[in-house]
Amino acid sequence: MTAVDERMIAVFQEHPELFEGYKIELLRGEIVMMAGPGLVHNLIVLAVQDQVPRDRWYPLQTQDLAIPGESSEPVPDLLVVEQGAFEGPGRLVPASAATLVVEVVSKTSALRDYKIKRSIYAAGQVPAYLIVDPFAAQCVLLTEPVGAGDEADYATTRTTKFGDPVPLAMLGVTLDTSEFRTSPGTAR
Repeated sequence: MTAVDERMIAVFQEHPELFEGYKIELLRGEIVMMAGPGLVHNLIVLAVQDQVPRDRWYPLQTQDLAIPGESSEPVPDLLVVEQGAFEGPGRLVPASAATLVVEVVSKTSALRDYKIKRSIYAAGQVPAYLIVDPFAAQCVLLTEPVGAGDEADYATTRTTKFGDPVPLAMLGVTLDTSEFRTSPGTAR
């Protein structure tokens, strides 16, 4: 971590009100700050969250994830954890407790979502990573994490266009994407 990062962390800790409305993550040692998400983004997260069976799973928003061996604390748009997989205080959930992470691509997050976080989540052995891209009108489900560090990746990729169902076997559900909205422009 650089001196600038350490100063920013100190400012954040002393004056958290300055950062209201921003999403702040630590990704491979770099602090990334983004404006709050838009309506299309929030509606997609809500639609996914509503389809997660609550009798067995906790769908959590704005929950920080601890990745072992990484200087990363990503904040996925949605983190799905099996009930009882993790108990404890604090903001960090260990990656080993995660069953599924979901990221919705925004105008500025495509590189992070498709490349950086893909590698980070795979390094943390998160079993499934779902990228929902309202610019490309598609969902990309990544499973079977392999490798470590910057070289970590997912062995299996399944791409599904909006409107088609996405099987989420790890949760025992099929995701209905028929109501997912698209965003104008391109994020890639």
